[in-house]
Amino acid sequence: MILSALLTSVGINLGLCFLFFTLYSILRKQPGNAEVYAPRLVAEGKSQQTSNFNLERLLPSAGWVTRAWRPSEAELLSTSGLDAVVFMRIFIFSARVFTFAVIVGIFILLPINYMGKQLSLDLFDLPNKSLESFTISNVDDGSNRLWIHFSAVYILTAVVCYLLYFEYDYISSKRISYFYSSKPHPHQFTILVRSIPASSGRSYSETVESFFSEYYPATYLSHWVVRRASKLQDLIKNSKRLYRRLVNLKSANHDRERFGRAGFMGLFGQRVDLLDHYEKKLEVIEDNVRAEQSSCLGKEVGAAFVSFRTRFAAASAIHMQQGVNPTQWVTETAPDPEDVYWPFFSASFLKRWISNLVVVVACVLLTVLFLIPVLIVQGLTHLEQLEIWFPFLKGLLRIAFVSQVITGYLPSLVLQLFLYVVPSIMIMFSSIQGYIAMSQIEKSACIKVLWFTIWNIFFANVLSGSALYRVEIFLEPKNIPAILAVAVPGQATFFIAYVVTSGWTSTSSELFQLSTLVSNFIKRNICRKYDDEFEVPSVPYHSEIPRILLFGLLGITYFFLAPLILPFLLVYYCLGYLIYRNQLLNVYAPKYETGGKLWPIVHDSMIFSLILMHVIAIGIFGLKKLPLASSLTVPLPILTLVFNSYCRRRFLPMFKSYSVESLLKKDKEEQNDPTIASFHERLATAYQDPALLHGGYSGNSASIIAPLLSTTEVDA
Repeated sequence: MILSALLTSVGINLGLCFLFFTLYSILRKQPGNAEVYAPRLVAEGKSQQTSNFNLERLLPSAGWVTRAWRPSEAELLSTSGLDAVVFMRIFIFSARVFTFAVIVGIFILLPINYMGKQLSLDLFDLPNKSLESFTISNVDDGSNRLWIHFSAVYILTAVVCYLLYFEYDYISSKRISYFYSSKPHPHQFTILVRSIPASSGRSYSETVESFFSEYYPATYLSHWVVRRASKLQDLIKNSKRLYRRLVNLKSANHDRERFGRAGFMGLFGQRVDLLDHYEKKLEVIEDNVRAEQSSCLGKEVGAAFVSFRTRFAAASAIHMQQGVNPTQWVTETAPDPEDVYWPFFSASFLKRWISNLVVVVACVLLTVLFLIPVLIVQGLTHLEQLEIWFPFLKGLLRIAFVSQVITGYLPSLVLQLFLYVVPSIMIMFSSIQGYIAMSQIEKSACIKVLWFTIWNIFFANVLSGSALYRVEIFLEPKNIPAILAVAVPGQATFFIAYVVTSGWTSTSSELFQLSTLVSNFIKRNICRKYDDEFEVPSVPYHSEIPRILLFGLLGITYFFLAPLILPFLLVYYCLGYLIYRNQLLNVYAPKYETGGKLWPIVHDSMIFSLILMHVIAIGIFGLKKLPLASSLTVPLPILTLVFNSYCRRRFLPMFKSYSVESLLKKDKEEQNDPTIASFHERLATAYQDPALLHGGYSGNSASIIAPLLSTTEVDA
C-alpha cells in the first residue's frame, strides 16, 4: 500500500477529531445537555448552567482543556478515588515510554531504514513509496547498521523496565497512603464465609452465630446470612420500571398522552387511562414484593458476611482454615456493600463450575467467530482481492480517492465497529462465573477483552492469509520468531490506520458522547420523558484499559520495525490524558473502589509486549543475516522474565492484602475514635440485600414504606 492511502486515512480522522472537539465545545454549553456532558456535576449539585441566551454558547472554545489540566493528582484522588488515579497513570507511563521511543525511533532508526537499499526503491519518489521503505525491511541484509536496531531494543527494554518498576513502586505507596487516610469501610472489617455446613434443626444464621462466637469471642461482632432473592430482584426491577413510566406520564403536558392501549408495546389491547392502569398494576406488583420479601426470610443460602471489631481480626480469619474440612467454612475478602453482586450468591458449587466451563467454551467460540471480520478486513486492504470478489465495482475501485479510502481507512473502521460489542459480551460472560463483586466482574472482563483483543487484532491480522491456515507453524515453536519477523512488518500500514481510527477518533467520540446525546434528545423532545433521577455513569475500565494496552503492544513491537507508528501513538496518549481527565472530573463517578488493583494487569501486559518484541527481534536479525545479533538477543526475554518475577514478589502481595503492620497501625489509630462505636452499629446492617429493604413506590400503605427486616436479627 502506498503512503497516499495512509495519509488519506490520517486526514479523515483528523477531520473527525476536529469536528468532535468543535461540537463538544459548543454542545456542552447548551441548556439541557448538562446530563450528557456533566452528569457528575449535576448529581453533586455543582452544575451552574442556566437557560438564558448567551452568544458565547454558540462559539467553540478550548476552556475545557485548561479545566481538565488544572486539578492536581491529589484533587483527582479525593474526588474520583485511587482507581481513577491509576487509570490516568497508565497514560502518563505510556506517554513517557513513547516520548523516548519517538526520539530514538524517528530521529535515529527511521532515517537508517529510509536510506537502506534492500527494496531497491527510488529515494526521491516519496509520494509513491511503500511504507516498507520506512521499515527495517529496507535495511540491507547483513548491514552493520542493524546493530543500531539491536542496541535500540536493549535500550528500550531497560527504559520500559525502569518505568514499570517506578510506577509499581509509586502506585503501591499510593495504595498504602490511601488506606491510611481512608475512613473505616465495611469491607475492611468483614469477610465472606461460604460453604457453611447445614445442621439439622438449626438455621444457617444460628450456625454462624454459634461458630464465630465460640472461636472468635473477643473480636466477632455480627453477621448477615445471604438470602435467595432472585425472584424478588426481578419483581423490584419491574416495579422500578413501572414507577418511571408513571413519573413520565404525570410530567406530560398533554392529556392525550395519558391514554393508550394496555397491550404489547402499546399497540394492542383495550384503550385505557394509562395513569390509572399503571397505578393499579404497581400496587399489585408491590403486594407481590411484600409477599416475596416475607418468604425470603426462610430462603437462607450457605453464605454469610461476618464482621469483626478490627481489621486485623478480619484479615486473620481470611488467611486461616476455619474447619477441619477445608471445603467447609471457606473464607474470602468481602467486597464493599455497594460493590456486592447479589444475583450469584444462590448458585451452588456445581452450577458455578459448569458456568466457568461454559464461559471458557463461549470465549473460544467468540474468538474463532471473530476471525470472520478479521478476514473481511484483510480483504479490504487488497484491491485485487476486492475486484475478484466484487467485479462490478472494478471501475469504482480504480478511482484514486475511493481506493485510498477503502484500503487505508475502511478496514480499521470495520474492525472497530465489530469490536464495540466485545466488552459487553465479556461483562456478560464474567457475570455468570460466580463472582460476588462488580469490581471482580469488571476485572475479569478486562482481562478477557485484553487477550481477546491482542489475539484478534494483532496476531490474527499479522498471521492472516496463508500463514493462518498452516497449522504446522504452531506445532514448531522454533519457527515462530521467523514467521513473526516476516508477517509483522507487512501489517505496519494497517496498524497505523487502526491507531488513528480506534485511537484518535474513538477517544474524541468519547468526549462527544454521541449515543448519550442522541438518547437524551429523543427522551426529552420526542418521548417527553423527564425522569426525576438519572444514573451517573462509571468509567468503563474493562473496555478502555485493553485498548490502551493494545496500543502499547503495537508501539513496543513496531518500535524498531516500523517507527513511523510511534508519533501517532504519542498523540493518542496525550489526547487520552486530557479527554479522560475531563471525563473523570465531569462525567464519570466511581461506583466502587478497588484500591488500584488493575495495575498488575497493566504491568503483565507490558512485560508480554517486551517479550513479543524480543521474539520478533530474534527472528528479524536472523532473516537479515546477522546471526550474532540474533543470538545476543536471546538473553533479553530471560532477563525480562527475571525482572517480572522480582516485581511480582516485591509488589504484587501489596495488591492482594494489607500487611499486619498496616492493619494494626490503622486499628490502633482508631481505638480512641468516638465514631468507631457508631460505625460498628452500622456495620451490623451494612450487608443487607437492598431487595429486602425495598420500601415501594406507591405509598398507599404505611407497611410498604417501612423496611421489612430489622437489625435485631443480625445481633441475635
